[in-house]
Amino acid sequence: MAAAAKLGFKPGQLVQEFGWDEQVDEDFRAAVEEIVGSELLDEDADDVADVVLCWYREGDGDLVDALVDSITNLADGGIVWLLTPKKGRPGSVNASEIDEAAPTAGLHATSSVSASANWAGTRMTTPKSGRR
Repeated sequence: MAAAAKLGFKPGQLVQEFGWDEQVDEDFRAAVEEIVGSELLDEDADDVADVVLCWYREGDGDLVDALVDSITNLADGGIVWLLTPKKGRPGSVNASEIDEAAPTAGLHATSSVSASANWAGTRMTTPKSGRR
């Protein structure tokens, strides 16, 4: 799937996944696994992840809490992809809610993309510190 490749996944990366349920895009997940060459780590994994996929739908609880949980094992310089249903789809999340939650969770939203037919992706990074 071209969308997964467009998100910058690379062979050998460890990708941890949060918020999986039967509504997520299984083709997208399979494409990510194919690119990185391994299965996605589940929420309980203790490995340090290069990238986190955080599936989130309106009504899944507090977005800040979901993002904080997702960065627990994130490597320095790692990326979080927040995946939310596209606008107009059940469970969609307002962009303003994402923009408010990211800095509270210690993240910086950098870009948004179409991850699949029904899911949008928001790329988040940890803020760079010590800039002079």
